[in-house]
Amino acid sequence: MSNSLTTLKIPTVAKGEGGRQEQWDELRSVFPIYLALAKQLELQIPFSPDRRTLPPKVDKPLFDSVQNWLDSLDLRVMVHQLRHLLQMTTLNASESGLRALILRHLRKATKSTVDRDKIDFLLVQYFALCAPAKIYHKQIELGDVAQVMEPVLGEMDTAPLPWCEPLEKMIDGLRGFRSLRDILKTNFIEQGRKVKEAAGGMFYDPSALIAFIRFNFLLRRTFIELMHADLISVRTGLAQLESAGIRFINATQAGFSANESTTRIRKLAEEWKQPFQQEYTERTVNQAFEKLLGLRADVEKALEKVPHKAAAEPAAAPVTSLRNTTANAGALNESANAGSKLPSSGALDFETCMEQIWEQLIAAPPTRGRSMTTIRLGSARILLSSWEVGAFVSEDGPSAEDLRRAVVARALVTAATESTRESGNATQLDRALAVARVEVTRLLERVDSAKHAKDTEAAVNLGISAKRLVSAIDEAEKL
Repeated sequence: MSNSLTTLKIPTVAKGEGGRQEQWDELRSVFPIYLALAKQLELQIPFSPDRRTLPPKVDKPLFDSVQNWLDSLDLRVMVHQLRHLLQMTTLNASESGLRALILRHLRKATKSTVDRDKIDFLLVQYFALCAPAKIYHKQIELGDVAQVMEPVLGEMDTAPLPWCEPLEKMIDGLRGFRSLRDILKTNFIEQGRKVKEAAGGMFYDPSALIAFIRFNFLLRRTFIELMHADLISVRTGLAQLESAGIRFINATQAGFSANESTTRIRKLAEEWKQPFQQEYTERTVNQAFEKLLGLRADVEKALEKVPHKAAAEPAAAPVTSLRNTTANAGALNESANAGSKLPSSGALDFETCMEQIWEQLIAAPPTRGRSMTTIRLGSARILLSSWEVGAFVSEDGPSAEDLRRAVVARALVTAATESTRESGNATQLDRALAVARVEVTRLLERVDSAKHAKDTEAAVNLGISAKRLVSAIDEAEKL
């Protein structure tokens, strides 16, 4: 394998005054990110508050001072600090800002290992932000990545590179994982890092970049989805224990006391933070997830000591009360097997749709560790992520309510879209779109609130559900 630096055909900057203005526009796009980094790291900012909103027109002295300051920060900021900032603030939602930041690092004539790691991280962030929801949870291919990344990397050859084959083998392995325990038995994080380090300058080959983007995104996605499955299991188990009158359990496998309160364990599960926000290695990620697996094992061991009837009955009670329905089990099973039928008018109101989704999920609960679940409304099939399912069957609270509303709005639009395709009548679709647009606005406000509250898990989940709802609206509006 040759380790020589390859030519990446990134968008060029014109020469002369026009080129300087273009560079200035990019500086203005990334400047808020660097300001936030400086504040986060408590570094001196050489611009007074009244000069921190850069003017649209380029000013050479100001251009030079901004450029020099950004260069100095590039040398001081590590990738985990950049990761923490973008994952904890709304700055991550700016496509233009992320694109400008990536191009800024790609255009460097000499790139350090730190630059490479930043580029590696930022490219995945860009893909996560800009990928359409319809491909967000499928088995993403190199062509999907190339299409999303074209505004940054230009047109790319999607033919796989032989030396990237280890990444493909690991991606194949991800498809078979059903629990965090499966993935923790591997050393995929370290293996991926070794492939990247061995690449040298070949890392910047466009085909290599999209291979790494795909690998990193799918690895991260698998970790998060399996983590959610374990968290849902812990929370459900705690609800069963508390309903059986048990308030303390032995939590030593998770590193807690032999007489730990279920209240404290529930709080830990609800406040669980993904172990990607600080400088992380295979060791630190494994330690965080081992603790979660220990917590799940402690809860399951405590459940084994509870009589089966006492442990099983309470689990259905909160769901039944939330649904506010007396539908019997036979009707629920029929609904789950056949899919929910739309009324003869083809119309579904918000509450009816909510009920039908709840009935299907209760009648046929997802198998343990499963990351995606399909529900049906008429001829429409709607994929739900593990955290969306959890919002219906095992969780309550503001975030769960927001997720349920997002799912219902998406289901209404999807069902109405299919009905319109079949009948040609768009009346119901217009109504569904009106509801969905209101929910999108509401949902985006909740994402911002979660980010400001530093509730990363809620922000990520709500953000993904919001993007999927927007995608459903976009698809419907094409009719």
